[in-house]
Amino acid sequence: MFGKNMMEQLQKMQASAEESKKKLDQITVYGEAGGNLINVEMNGNRKLTKLTINADLSQIDKDDLEDLLSVALNRAIEEANTVNEKEMAFAAKGIIPGM
Repeated sequence: MFGKNMMEQLQKMQASAEESKKKLDQITVYGEAGGNLINVEMNGNRKLTKLTINADLSQIDKDDLEDLLSVALNRAIEEANTVNEKEMAFAAKGIIPGM
């Protein structure tokens, strides 16, 4: 079913994916909301690494805080997705024809 060449390609793809994952762990992306009231840091594998609230929590409404957190997190996730897609496309370029 699979020839030797196909198995070699699959092994290369797996090794390339692992290396890409390690690279993405080292990349930091950011999201913010509310004029820097909320800052989010995430790695390229979409793992939240830091969340900072630069406001006195007694001065901010719960609903507003939830909205700001959602905005900041979504911005960081969008950035992480972009970085992740670029890295995976680069990793696949030499292995999958036509990428």
